[in-house]
Amino acid sequence: MTAGTLGAMDLQAEWLETDGHGGYASGTVSGERTRRYHALLLTATTPPTGRVVLVNGIEAWLEGPHGRIPLSTQRYLPDIRHPEGDRGIVSFSATPWPRWQFASRVTQEILAGRQGEGTVLRWCRTDAAAPTRLLVRPLLSGRDYHALHRHNDVFDATARVAGGNVGWRPYRDLPGIALLSNGQYEHDPQWFYNFLYHTEAARGLDCVEDLLSPGMISFDLSHADAVMVLRTGEDLSAPANAVAAALLAAEHDRRSAVPTVWLAADAYLTARDGGLSLIAGYPWFTDWGRDTFIAMRGLMLGTGRLAEAKQILLTWAGLVNQGMLPNRFPDAGTAPEYNAVDASLWFIIAMHDLLDSAAAAGEEPASATQACLIGAAEAILDGYARGTRYGIGVDQDGLLRAGEPGQQLTWMDARFGDWVVTPRIGKPVEVEALWINALRIAGAWSPRWQEMEARARTSFAARFPDPATGGLVDVVDVDHVPGHCDRSLRPNQILAVGGLPFPLLTGTAARRVVDLVEARLLTPLGLRTLSPDHPAYAPRYQGDLRARDAAYHQGTAWPWLMGPFVEAWLRVRGDTPEARQEARTRFLAPLRAHLDTAGLGHVSELADAEAPHAPGGCPFQAWSLGEVIRIERMLTPETRALLRPRSGDA
Repeated sequence: MTAGTLGAMDLQAEWLETDGHGGYASGTVSGERTRRYHALLLTATTPPTGRVVLVNGIEAWLEGPHGRIPLSTQRYLPDIRHPEGDRGIVSFSATPWPRWQFASRVTQEILAGRQGEGTVLRWCRTDAAAPTRLLVRPLLSGRDYHALHRHNDVFDATARVAGGNVGWRPYRDLPGIALLSNGQYEHDPQWFYNFLYHTEAARGLDCVEDLLSPGMISFDLSHADAVMVLRTGEDLSAPANAVAAALLAAEHDRRSAVPTVWLAADAYLTARDGGLSLIAGYPWFTDWGRDTFIAMRGLMLGTGRLAEAKQILLTWAGLVNQGMLPNRFPDAGTAPEYNAVDASLWFIIAMHDLLDSAAAAGEEPASATQACLIGAAEAILDGYARGTRYGIGVDQDGLLRAGEPGQQLTWMDARFGDWVVTPRIGKPVEVEALWINALRIAGAWSPRWQEMEARARTSFAARFPDPATGGLVDVVDVDHVPGHCDRSLRPNQILAVGGLPFPLLTGTAARRVVDLVEARLLTPLGLRTLSPDHPAYAPRYQGDLRARDAAYHQGTAWPWLMGPFVEAWLRVRGDTPEARQEARTRFLAPLRAHLDTAGLGHVSELADAEAPHAPGGCPFQAWSLGEVIRIERMLTPETRALLRPRSGDA
């Protein structure tokens, strides 16, 4: 949503501002917090993990000759909205940062800096007739971002005041809160009880919270715009006007320099251990291995950010353990989880794409960088060839087997308690496509992988075609039983034709796969994860956690799969101007329209398998947006002229 008037706005759509360290500010167009994750100051204490919510929101209102005019919106138990500041919203724009115009002739803006400068809120009068007195109450907690906050006697509302600046430290084991303002602070602690987050309620989760407001800041808009800066720490010496002005100017310059969808890609880039990584999705994911390597191909390489892509891969290269890369870093900062068969192989694909992009741009990485990346790839392939965790290893046919009971190793990883919804133990089709591609890539620098690739490719061609459908079997040697096949029609087979550097199928065989996937699995927002004629097919992603996990990969459509599908579609039809135009109309246009809904400027994690294909899951998903950018590049060659390395040598 670049801009919209009240009649055209989805008031439940969500905006996002990130700080480059795993923290963020987020909310809805209406201003109502509908998730526990909506906040104005949410910071990562061990970037990008250890996230805590410090400032959840505000109560804001104007006082004028006709009384109080609310600018904020709240919902309380049992289902009461008060106040309803959204009734006064005249227009909203998400770019260059969230900005509201109210009927009271006042605007409100919110933005976050990318280097931990904090969250800026600014209110401006647009007409001399607008009210001049603004009052704002910050609503504080101090909790893990997955949790909820309730009234307690431990919360410390003590304030340190320095002019318009004020600081609090509600809990000693969490960072302090600094609020810088050009207003006047009045200390007046009050608990606000029973905020209701209706999106959490719909997800079957706890959804009620209590927050404390320690006081109120008043502003006189007749003299100057009202400014607040929310940040962590104890320092109250900085003048709010100067901090806000510098941040607004810097962000204006940064955000006006690139296309909007490319700017959205920056939201996922985050610091990790002195290097860089990518957040898998907001509001609840951290950086995941599989997601990072898939997403960076579009988010970083697709936008010319070769230096950042290199740093991401170097950050992860040092984490190879027993031939595997972590799939997930827990929020608590405990040991990383090595529980994915495909994440490590996606690293090799991303490495290949980086080196290929750098060569095309004349920006060859330094020999030390190449040696480090190739060394990590060799360690992965060696580990897989020898055999590693969870039964991962090379079988006699040259294909990669993987899986043990109770483990979910592929991207179809839904699990509820001890129930693994799609275990896919054996030899999954997309894992073999990744394995053979990785061997092909490694064969360029080490001939010892070439024989293994040839053997695996021959076995793939003999074992995966399914004469009954014309497509490919989803898993062969299911549960490690030779010859036992899972013929469920799933989208994973598309990676044998598109989405990877080297297709495993060409000609008629490739065309049959693409036609089958298009006929049975294609939706406007992604590929279904299971054919509608399967007994386990789930048309809607809804209900409590168990119901949603059961539907996660059993029909639910995933936008990230559109990148491999469009690439496969072009490969079998010919990459001609006519084919690209048809693909733009049929496949890209619905995804671009989706940028104005759900997570504004971004692409959702998933969507219902059936019309109207309501988006769900994470509203801001890295690999979904990354694949949309990759599709843009496939279909719009002229964008390649914009792909200059943007921040240093790769």
